[in-house]
Amino acid sequence: MAPQPTMPAGSHLARLPAMIERFQSMAELRQMQAQLTVLGLAGDTFLVSKLLLFSAISEAGDLDYSRRLFLTISSPSNFAWNTLIRGFSRSRKPNIAVSFFIQMLRAGAQPDHLTFPFVAKSCARLASLRLAGAVHGQVFTHGYDLDLFILNSLIHMYASCGAMAAACKVFDGVPHPNMVSWNSLVDGFSKCGDLDGARKVFDEMLERDVVSWSAMIDGYVKGGEYREALALFERMQTHGPKANEVTMISVLCACAHLGILNRGRQMHQYIKDNGLNLNLAISTSLIDMYAKSGSLEESIQVFRSFPVAKTDVLIWNAVIGGLATLGKAREAVEMFREMITIPIKPDEITFLELLSACAHGGFVREAWEFFQLIQTMGMNPHVEHYASMVDVLGRAGCVEEAYELVRRMPMEPSASVLGALLSACLTHGKVELGEIVGKRLVNLEPEHDGRYVGLSNVFATAHRWEDAKKMREEMDKRGVTKAPGQSEIEVNGALHKFIAHDKSHPQSIEVYWMLNYVTKQMKMEFDSFIV
Repeated sequence: MAPQPTMPAGSHLARLPAMIERFQSMAELRQMQAQLTVLGLAGDTFLVSKLLLFSAISEAGDLDYSRRLFLTISSPSNFAWNTLIRGFSRSRKPNIAVSFFIQMLRAGAQPDHLTFPFVAKSCARLASLRLAGAVHGQVFTHGYDLDLFILNSLIHMYASCGAMAAACKVFDGVPHPNMVSWNSLVDGFSKCGDLDGARKVFDEMLERDVVSWSAMIDGYVKGGEYREALALFERMQTHGPKANEVTMISVLCACAHLGILNRGRQMHQYIKDNGLNLNLAISTSLIDMYAKSGSLEESIQVFRSFPVAKTDVLIWNAVIGGLATLGKAREAVEMFREMITIPIKPDEITFLELLSACAHGGFVREAWEFFQLIQTMGMNPHVEHYASMVDVLGRAGCVEEAYELVRRMPMEPSASVLGALLSACLTHGKVELGEIVGKRLVNLEPEHDGRYVGLSNVFATAHRWEDAKKMREEMDKRGVTKAPGQSEIEVNGALHKFIAHDKSHPQSIEVYWMLNYVTKQMKMEFDSFIV
């Protein structure tokens, strides 16, 4: 921050700043402001700036109060401007930080080397390239175009706006890039989905810290390249620094998506062995990993070992979602009941997990209760909630009720909503409605192979073989190919991938022999049952 205003030496009020710094709540601050008013010091720039720092930056602060407090300062210092801009740059309203920056310029105040990083952060959070360009121009105007800290902020700002060409141009203009400069580029390319670009920068780095490795690993995870993420983590263990909590959250996410339980257990042990803090975020990731890898017992064990008083909605969502995924519908609902007695307020994700549980458990009445509870708790159902509710009704055979819900939606039904309805039509033989929904899906997603296959299956259900054939032909005509089915399994720590009709696996002969053997055994069991 800019140098703070100082009180006159020898002031009998010199102890007040120290008192303000020890504040724990806004109630104390308001009381102090009232006392300053009584003492005729409400306009004291130094003391008001101290109050402003607490209200704008402290976790117990109040930004709206900060704004009103700021307006009481007749001639705000750079410290006051920067404090307010900094506070709003971290808030849910970063646009207000930009607004105050503009007011600062109009007031004739001169932004300094601490102002621009806060404003750049606000533009990054707003992902506004127009504002980013304007702020960059002000950096040049005020002579900070060689300030490394500010240039790194600009790189991050442009990267967050998806403008990697501009980010690279700023990077190329940095006389002596530091680790932050390089990491900003890696993170930027990763978040823009350009993993090749991110890896190119990563490989060019002469030195890498834990942020560099974590950014690249997270990029692979966000991009769905889970094996690459784990491979890079293995390399990090050999050639890089010790992983931190951020790294492990990404690695656990990769394990969860691949469903590799043994590797996930190894990562859990790594966390323990390296003394990493089993904080809320790590525990949530472990719960999710164990559930998605099929180990409900270990998932619940991690959840129950975390202090209930320190839990948040995310960790409860993880355990409710895990129960739903593993078919424990009743337990998921009971976990929700426990959650609201803590009390932890549910969010939109909570209700998605609950509706998913209800779909698996066939709980139609409970699903309607949860669906209506969304609005009762001050939220609006999103299209995903409608898709889940349609799935609940469809699986339970209430196809007409599901169709009526789709018709009453306040927004256009998405492909996920129509897909759930089509699946219900196929399952319960509602051919006429299935044809209507299927054709709408094909028009909505003409490049999606599953839409053609779904409609073709509707025709096949009604023995309309010629129409089914035409849908397959329409796929070929439009150049849409059906992606081959694939699956993965972990055996003795090694991950094996199988693709339909593929024979590239080194043990494909044994695999197909076992497949044929199991198929014959199943057929024999079925035949003996019929007899």
